[in-house]
Amino acid sequence: MPIWVDADACPVPVREIICRAATRWQIQTTFIANHVITLPPSPYIRRRQVPQGFDVADNEIMDQMSKGDLVITQDIPLAAEAIEKGADVFNPRGQAFTKENIRQRLAMRNFMEEMRSAGQVTGGPAPFGQADRKEFANQLDRWLQRNAQKNPVEKEST
Repeated sequence: MPIWVDADACPVPVREIICRAATRWQIQTTFIANHVITLPPSPYIRRRQVPQGFDVADNEIMDQMSKGDLVITQDIPLAAEAIEKGADVFNPRGQAFTKENIRQRLAMRNFMEEMRSAGQVTGGPAPFGQADRKEFANQLDRWLQRNAQKNPVEKEST
């Protein structure tokens, strides 16, 4: 049950939460980005830098992930593909993408993109805040607990 992070737009506080959890829970976690990102040393954390280009990081995640993995992304089309392939998906604000809500999220994304193109909407999402950080940490913790029960791993004593 590896974790795959679309790291190009992942906020630093979320990256830090993921890294601490990966080490604590001993879960292989890979950050994929088209630029250099700084991560702490851990046998459970990897980074993969991909070339610049449209959807290159997304395609790498889709090529590597498997059913039951966790994908963390803000990219709704990537989330839809990952869900179709059997992954659990949520964004850096802790909002889950599911089979039940992904079509609506895609439709809203496309609508907002059209509105921005027409000059009707000029702003983006609210700034990432403490409440978002807390919700993400809670969502990740719930996912880890659910999946640790399905796939128990022998923990080293600390």
